[in-house]
Amino acid sequence: MFEFGRDLRRLFAQARESEDLSWLELIGVDLLAVEARQQCTDAGRVSCAKPHPAWLRGAALWREHARRTGSADSIRKALGAALDAARQARTNDEIARAAIEKALTLLLRFDLSGGRGVLDMAAEAVPGTRECRPATVALISAVHARIRSRQARFEDDQKDGSGALMAAAALLDAAIHEMDRTRAGNLDELRMDRAALALEVGLTRRDPNLLDQAGRELLRLVESASPDYRPLTRARALTLCGAGMSALGALADNEAARDQGRAMFDAAADQFTPDHSPLDWVVIQIVRGGAPGAVSLAALRQAESLTAGQSLVVGAMARDMLIEGEIAAATSTGDVPRLTDAETAARIRLASNPSELDWAVEQIAMARIARARALLTGSDDSAASLALLEAAEVASDHGLLDLAARARSLLAVRLTA
Repeated sequence: MFEFGRDLRRLFAQARESEDLSWLELIGVDLLAVEARQQCTDAGRVSCAKPHPAWLRGAALWREHARRTGSADSIRKALGAALDAARQARTNDEIARAAIEKALTLLLRFDLSGGRGVLDMAAEAVPGTRECRPATVALISAVHARIRSRQARFEDDQKDGSGALMAAAALLDAAIHEMDRTRAGNLDELRMDRAALALEVGLTRRDPNLLDQAGRELLRLVESASPDYRPLTRARALTLCGAGMSALGALADNEAARDQGRAMFDAAADQFTPDHSPLDWVVIQIVRGGAPGAVSLAALRQAESLTAGQSLVVGAMARDMLIEGEIAAATSTGDVPRLTDAETAARIRLASNPSELDWAVEQIAMARIARARALLTGSDDSAASLALLEAAEVASDHGLLDLAARARSLLAVRLTA
């Protein structure tokens, strides 16, 4: 028995030294923070034989912690470790590797909190490929393609709005090919991004070829991600599958497809517990909440609680869905005092110097409350058009196009009323 325990510890120690960080999916966020802190401490020791790769590893660990918790402090620590890796770089290849880590961390900051400026900073951090090894060139192409896939969502296409996304998908295809050819690293994030793009454009265009491509990619990810070793990757792929099936069910008014989507969301949520990866759990609730009544108010309250005070994109979405659900519940029972309580809470949050994104959510909430009160009491809808317009702009700037569309729809209702 004791030999067995020592063997397990030896395997875990070997995993810590490996470049493959997929083992991190098996540990919770608290232990992940301990690992990241210890890694950076070891990297900073005078006795550290290879400080450059040690700092790169520390940056990757803090980045993974931020991805699962939304912690701005972890983002700062990841950027600091990337900077230390750059200070320890001695070759063009090492300089490029440190720059890649910085770009990936800024990309994550955008995914967590939005902001075109942050995305531009990530693009500027991507290094050139001069005098770099093929594997490093492949990593540079990969981070560039992932950044372009986000930038494309901000760009207008005069034909159908998806041309920039298709160009970004081609970059992802090329990057996947190079990563695979050079065996530069894990392809999961690239494949997830490509599948998400194919799904998004396929639904917009109602293109069965793109939808089939997304389905094949996601199936490959689900099948290759063992629930025993890579539960988070599996859950993320299942969540995208569920989103696709739910969207197809809504387009075709097909209840069987909607049922399949719900089953995939349930399967994704079963892969881990909320405390293992809080943000992954919140994302599942948000995506499955695209169908009315699919998520309970209790689950939305938990999602809002897990993200409160961090100015996160998923936090804004969770709070918007929670407020929408609360207002719908009050409206269905004619509960005007409940609307008043919701309005008071929104005003208190607005008075607490919220972030731009939180401010936008609260302005949309105030407009919804005013609209609901008008329907119940016949009072005048007093939502401020200028505030709603600004809220839509803020949401768009942070990459929350659905939230921006909701704000504009409320504005349109008021202007035509």
